[in-house]
Amino acid sequence: MDRLEERIREIEEEIRKTPVNKGTEAHLARLKAKLARLKEELEIQRAKRKASRSREGVKKTGDATAVIVGPPSVGKSSLLNTLTHAESKVGEYTFTTTTVIPGMLEYGGARIQILDIPGLLSGAADDVGCGREILSYVRMGDVLLIMVDVLTYNQIGAILKDLHRVGIRINQSPPAIKIIKKDRGSINIFSKVKLTKLDEETIKSILREFKVHNAEVIIEEDIDAERLIDALLANRAYLRGVLVVNKIDMVGKEELEKINRWLEENLPIKMDVVFISVEKKDGLEELVNKIFEVCEFMRIYTKKPGKPANLEEPMILKKGSTVKDVCERIRSDFVSRFKFAKVYGTSVKFYGQKVGLDHVLNDGDIVEVHVSEV
Repeated sequence: MDRLEERIREIEEEIRKTPVNKGTEAHLARLKAKLARLKEELEIQRAKRKASRSREGVKKTGDATAVIVGPPSVGKSSLLNTLTHAESKVGEYTFTTTTVIPGMLEYGGARIQILDIPGLLSGAADDVGCGREILSYVRMGDVLLIMVDVLTYNQIGAILKDLHRVGIRINQSPPAIKIIKKDRGSINIFSKVKLTKLDEETIKSILREFKVHNAEVIIEEDIDAERLIDALLANRAYLRGVLVVNKIDMVGKEELEKINRWLEENLPIKMDVVFISVEKKDGLEELVNKIFEVCEFMRIYTKKPGKPANLEEPMILKKGSTVKDVCERIRSDFVSRFKFAKVYGTSVKFYGQKVGLDHVLNDGDIVEVHVSEV
């Protein structure tokens, strides 16, 4: 075992043996920070060793990417094939999918890339069944479809734990913390909320563990040690997740209700659950609607001055997009030539209001862009 891995094991063991109480909170926080830093170093080493291995040519495309992740043989390949007409191999045995298979779902004017990745075995975060490489594909997604079936639904906790251990944060926002490093002046903390989980000295000790000795730290949430560590690490991915339970045709109504109750009581994070049967095509419309919803798309229509709006082919943008985003999608030089835009829809006070590049649009808005002549 290499020295870095040995040190990680030692710290993990110390954390396990340390009782959790008020007197040990600061010590545990520092241990967790040291552990996170060492794990990051280990990941960098592993990445260098695998630098020559490519991701089999899979590239992100479309308006968003959804990754199907879950145990082997729960129907991931069948779901991909049904939704996208891709050609992912289907079989009734473990590890049918040995490569990443992409497909394209077209819905509501949006093109959503869906990736079918190999099945995860318990302990994937420890690289069981090439788990860490498989989990690396998860980072390509905007949305995770965490898929189990009526026989494997109780594995959801282990899947979520493995995802969390490799830095995947599901249905969370990034920490509301800004760290501005400086050349001198030590660490100054400015909190806009009352801190009940960490005191300032513990915050400073965690920062120093990550070699941050001079900085202004602006905190806008009541952070704990894990959230502060997440803010300090660059390898965290914040993705939307949906739990998909397949093969509901295999059980009766009573058993399905039992599974639903179990999930309500045991899911460690808040997550929408969709019950489906790929074979019987039950619940697929609900699932597609949910994917579209969690992608947070909005449909924007464009019109040329003096012409009717193009209501047949909406421009698909993420919620919070602006007129500038529309201009960039229409033509590369529209931003530099921009004069003003007229917007027809719910984002303005009156129909046809003139707005600038930074105007935030709403779903269904019509945008008429005026630019200077070339």
